[in-house]
Amino acid sequence: MIQTARSVALDVLIAVSKDDAYANILLPTRIAAAHLDGRDAGLATELCNGTLRGRDFYRAVIGQCTDREISKIHPVVLSVLEMGVHQHVAMRVSTHALVNESVNLVKASGMSAASGFTNAVMRRVTERSLEQWQQKVTDNLVDETDRTAVLNSHPAWIVRALSMALKADNRPNELGPLLAADNSPGPLGIIDLRNAGEVLHSLVPARFSPLGFHLVASGNPNSITTPAKGRIRVQDEGSQLAALMLAEVPASADSNEWLDTCSAPGGKSAVLAWAAEKKGAHLTSNELNAIRLPLVKNSLAPWPNVTITNVDGREFGKRESRFSRILVDAPCTGLGALRRRPEARWRKTPADVAQLTGLQEELLLSAIDALEPGGVVAYVTCSPHIAETRGVVSSALKKRPTMNELDARDVLQSIVRNPIDITGDALSVQLWPHAHGTDAMFIALMRKDQ
Repeated sequence: MIQTARSVALDVLIAVSKDDAYANILLPTRIAAAHLDGRDAGLATELCNGTLRGRDFYRAVIGQCTDREISKIHPVVLSVLEMGVHQHVAMRVSTHALVNESVNLVKASGMSAASGFTNAVMRRVTERSLEQWQQKVTDNLVDETDRTAVLNSHPAWIVRALSMALKADNRPNELGPLLAADNSPGPLGIIDLRNAGEVLHSLVPARFSPLGFHLVASGNPNSITTPAKGRIRVQDEGSQLAALMLAEVPASADSNEWLDTCSAPGGKSAVLAWAAEKKGAHLTSNELNAIRLPLVKNSLAPWPNVTITNVDGREFGKRESRFSRILVDAPCTGLGALRRRPEARWRKTPADVAQLTGLQEELLLSAIDALEPGGVVAYVTCSPHIAETRGVVSSALKKRPTMNELDARDVLQSIVRNPIDITGDALSVQLWPHAHGTDAMFIALMRKDQ
């Protein structure tokens, strides 16, 4: 069967719902397999990611259009309805086309018996505008956090966590812009790790990263990245800056051995490998998960002198080997990348935070123990949650009094193309999607006493 943009989007939505698939990984594969052109590929991406981002608000709307409980609606039908709501409130698709496409998708999925139900629900959905639905679904919600959560389609616990993180970073009035940024596709970051090469006129310099770029026009970056054989690649600007900060911060250790303790998928390791190549240093890139190890090897293929290992990052502190620079890009909730991983917000719980912070601190303490005197460790998370960021750093510094936190803000300002607005009082750096156009990356730098 010839697949359309809508059927491809639906297939991915179902896989995310039923099989815990990752949309950002599966969707490009399904688009390529269906041979969708640029316009249809863009439509499939918007339908899929937009529906995932707006899921809870869309389910609240659907719940107002049927007496049937959401949990009782077949997953395929529910995905069609959610995608239909997204087209109505966010894409302004005409009522006639919207209802017909939704019914046809249900029938094509072998759910003809549910076509009447789909028709009825979608007709009720189209009776109200976005503003009217926003009012309707929040009529009975008294708690402001609950209202904000539904309207912005974020779990309430994440809204609270982001609000606390913003207040700690002296941005108390920016919750709305942050949630809006989470619900919009971010810019496609590109990094150029060639030592020299022609100027690519299809790219424009990124705002902050000295190695970063963006496409002049929206589209597929493969025509640029593929010929470069790994030296030009897609990477968020926040990730670029985090790795560059570690590479450029002054260190007074004797050796030039560098370590990335948790390197998959390998983007930050690639930046470190490029910097190590320039500085005559040697990088060890480690990844515990054997399934993800091929991603690291592929990412680091342009730098054959990098040593790739497959051990538990918590073991490095117990070994004799010592390093002058160590990156701890710790496993985290990923709350800073919700715009790029739209389904992640529905998969995380507060229990995940409690579980991860213990691991994060163990990894950081091990890295500290593996540092040479004068060496520097960078602790990085793609989450602004205070427990995963300042909480972990503060606890580790108390347990390792030989460590001194450096002013990461000064280091960042020394490498960026343009001055960057960092508002927090802490020595660490917290980047934000709405303020900097990056993932919400947290970076802390610590040096071991001589």
